[in-house]
Order: sequence, then structure tokens, then C-alpha cells
Amino acid sequence: MEQSKVYFLKEITPENLVKIYEALQITLPGKIAVKLHSGEEGNQNYMKPEFVKALIDHVHGTVVECNTAYSGERNTTEKHVALMKNHGWSKYFDVDIMDAEGPDLELAVENGLQLRTNYVGKNMENYDSMLVLSHFKGHPMGGYGGALKQLSIGCASSHGKANIHGAGEPDKMWSTEQNRFLEAMADAAKTVTDYFKDKIAYINVMCNLSVDCDCCAVAEDPCMKDIGILASLDPVALDQACIDLIYQSDDPGKDYFIERVESRNGIHTIEAAAQLGVGSRTYEMVSISN
Repeated sequence: MEQSKVYFLKEITPENLVKIYEALQITLPGKIAVKLHSGEEGNQNYMKPEFVKALIDHVHGTVVECNTAYSGERNTTEKHVALMKNHGWSKYFDVDIMDAEGPDLELAVENGLQLRTNYVGKNMENYDSMLVLSHFKGHPMGGYGGALKQLSIGCASSHGKANIHGAGEPDKMWSTEQNRFLEAMADAAKTVTDYFKDKIAYINVMCNLSVDCDCCAVAEDPCMKDIGILASLDPVALDQACIDLIYQSDDPGKDYFIERVESRNGIHTIEAAAQLGVGSRTYEMVSISN
């Protein structure tokens, strides 16, 4: 069986985002949802609209997001729409808060580890394909955030996020045993990959490598130097490759990043997603010259 390919570009530029997408040799059909993180108000590390504009224009995509399940500036549609304008997303792109109005789209979880149903923004039904554009970084709860988190927590509605965090029990979203939460993320990710099948592609940008997520209003500054841009048609291979690059780095800040990942058992999301057949942890790294 052919290994999943993960493409790598060292120089992080808007032009190289387009270049690495083209290396995937996929033409996403129809109406394309570009799932990214709009950045919590006050966060300094999220990827800015100007950086991703060339790629989103290239694919003629619509920027999609979902409301959060915790307090902040993105937990209601009204506040989230205002933030999308404030952060410049609406200036450049068509923007869609996919769970702006209910009811949620319910995706059945086949043979899930924790979930039976995943609740995503109902507007996902309006799209033929998806480009998952992730800022790879640490995360206070998941250990790290990459493609699998964008597929799961990212595409989930506000209720769906609580459901994942609570491993099927939304009222326990802050008290669930850690591995159950991580497995629920893998369950949820699989429903989205199953939904789009071969009409989905993934790019992780390893910049602003903070141990905190873009959902943190006050996030720690990056603890490592930027590494590069990676892309794949396999989200498991992609996240695994990013983790591997952290471990292989000679950056002294990597110990702090690794401590965040290991203290949350973050690798278990990748393990669970591989177990579910979302993708493979073995891959071939293909370096592209700048």
C-alpha cells in the first residue's frame, strides 16, 4: 500500500501556500469551504487574512467557522460576525458561520470510540468540498492543535463542541477523562472526512509556535522558531509529520512545546484517528524547493 505523502515547504509565504496546495494535485470541486481559525479577540498568534488571501482567492473558497462553546467573542453568532469583521475576514472573503442558525447537521459516528453522533454547523451541507487550513500550535486541552482538531472541534457547532469535550455528554464538557475527550475528537474528525470523502485537502502552517491555541484571548508567545508549511490529503499523516518535526527540531524551545503535548497525551488523538481509519501515521515526506 502506497504511503501517504506529506509535502513540506520551509519558507512561510502567501505564495508558498498556493504552491504547496498545487503540489497536492487535487482540484476541489464545486463550492469550497475553507475551514480556518478566525482567532479569539486579543489573540496575537492566529493566521491573518492577508497571509491566506492568495490561497483562498486561488480556490475561490468561502471562509467557514462555527461558534464556540465557552465565553468569549465567538460564542454567539452576533459576536462572531462582529469579530470576523474586526479581524478583517469579511473584508476579503465570503464568510459563513456554519451554525449561525439551527438545527445542527447530525452526522452518525460509525463504530465510534466515544461518540454516536457528531453535531456540525448545518451550513456544511452547502459545500461540495473543503480545504482545512490549520495553524499548527499547542493547545491547553488537546495538547496540540492541527488538522484533526479543525475537522472535529472546528467544524462542530457550539453544541457539538460541548458534545465532543464531554465525550457524548455535553454537560460534562470540562470534567471528562482526558483520553475520552481525545478519542471523541477522533470520532468527530472521521465523520467530516467521511462526509467529504476524497473532496478534502489539508494544510498545516507551523508558525507562531505557542503552546496555546488561537482560541486563547491571552495566549503565550511562541516558544519555537517557525518551521514551515506542510500539506497532505491525509490529516493523520499531516499531524504526525508536524509532531515529528517538533521532536526532531534543535530549537531549545521544543522542550516546552513537547511538555504541553505530552502532559495532555496529545498524540492519542492521532493514535485514535489512525485506529478509526481516518488516515495513516506512516508517511513519505516530500520536500519542495522554495
